[in-house]
Amino acid sequence: MSTRFKDRIAAGRALADRLALMAFDEPPVILALPRGGVPIGAEVARRLHAPLDLLMVRKIGVPGQPELALAAVVDGEHADVVIDERLQEYVPRWAGYIEQQKGLALREIERRRHVYLAGRAPVPLKGRTVIVVDDGIATGTTVRAALRALRRRELARLILAVPVAPSDVVLRLRDEVDDLVCLDEPSPFQAVGLHYVDFHAVDDDEVLAALASVS
Repeated sequence: MSTRFKDRIAAGRALADRLALMAFDEPPVILALPRGGVPIGAEVARRLHAPLDLLMVRKIGVPGQPELALAAVVDGEHADVVIDERLQEYVPRWAGYIEQQKGLALREIERRRHVYLAGRAPVPLKGRTVIVVDDGIATGTTVRAALRALRRRELARLILAVPVAPSDVVLRLRDEVDDLVCLDEPSPFQAVGLHYVDFHAVDDDEVLAALASVS
């Protein structure tokens, strides 16, 4: 029987309990994916006495097929663009388009950082242990791009931690990180929300409250 979490707070506390069993030389940096990952990240950050920041990722869709991911722009001290390896051969043809979309994505990321963090600079990550947190993973496309971008930032250790994800996706993502913590790996898998009793859409006010609860 698959686990059902009462809500994101309960899932975050369960995830924090598991992560607290791991050894860290210093408090890790918690990077939460907004919006749903932020209540989870706040619980983890409080339990580990760790700083909490946001990991903002914006998809760049294929021209004419915006639902198909060509690349992703990942926020940070230096923004990264991660190209889907299956579409690398088309990159020269779409170079101008990718650059244009990168600019649009960065503007939206900056807007969100201003709304959520009042323009606060990202927490420095070089040489740190980083834990990426979300409320669940379905396909893994977005989080994979984020993890690959983070790998370029000379981290000491990279950990992915989520309450629920499909077992096959967890298997593929293990190669992207040093450690992966997933509380439940249902198979077959239908949707993240089915593993929560309360899976309401997280709004900006809830994100702001979660961030304020850590600072």
